[in-house]
Amino acid sequence: MKAQQYTLDAVANNLANVDADGYKRDVAVHKAFPELLLRRMQDDGVYRHPFGAGDMAPIIGKLGLGVEANELFTEFVQGALKETQSDCDVALDGKGFLTVSTPWGERYTRNGSFQLGKEGYLETKEGYPVLGENGPIRVKANNFQIDKDGRVWINADYADDPAVLVSRERNTWDNTAHLDTLRIVDFDLDRYLQRQGSSLYRSTPISGDARPLAGEDRPRVVQGFTESSNVDPVIEMVRMIEVNRAYEANQKAVQNSDAILGVLINQVSRFG
Repeated sequence: MKAQQYTLDAVANNLANVDADGYKRDVAVHKAFPELLLRRMQDDGVYRHPFGAGDMAPIIGKLGLGVEANELFTEFVQGALKETQSDCDVALDGKGFLTVSTPWGERYTRNGSFQLGKEGYLETKEGYPVLGENGPIRVKANNFQIDKDGRVWINADYADDPAVLVSRERNTWDNTAHLDTLRIVDFDLDRYLQRQGSSLYRSTPISGDARPLAGEDRPRVVQGFTESSNVDPVIEMVRMIEVNRAYEANQKAVQNSDAILGVLINQVSRFG
């Protein structure tokens, strides 16, 4: 019953975040307790065969001891891309994570629903700056583009400090310059990343440190889009019904066992 409750909590959390950009569904994994091998014995606990020949006792079968919650891992399956027509929004089409700066250090996200802060920095909805390879990215509204490689381009004549530009390489705009490139990373075992809330993740000793992606390993960056949750509400609702019925079945089994035990105790006390 505790294992089913653990699963139900994961399913409920998935359904609660079905519309959250960049959310990845949680999956509860259970493991069975070690099974016991039953052999036929006499009532006094003595094997029917001579002492030392326990392995020759007839096998009745195995006794399962139930299951327990083993882990809660996140499925980093690609979600659908939805258009927002906002220059601040970006989506990753492929494996990888965007990097943001928080008071607790670097954190990683698939939620590319960003905004421009008061000081012109590209930020998350919570106000955490989005990081490029050279630090926080500072742009101006309607004056920047992000290409499929994650490079940020701005109007060179409109830059406050041309010295911060990576290069004055031309882009699709006239008189544009390369400001910075989004810092996109990945992990050896992203399954073991730890959730931090607000669609953020932190690395763990098991997941390994963030590994910057370069070249063909980088996912395609799509500006003006965000990545939807990878939760299928129909599947989660069906799963919730299954878990509820399994919980109720276990509950009835416990109640029946208590009822039988109560009858047994009453009968023994009557004839005792």
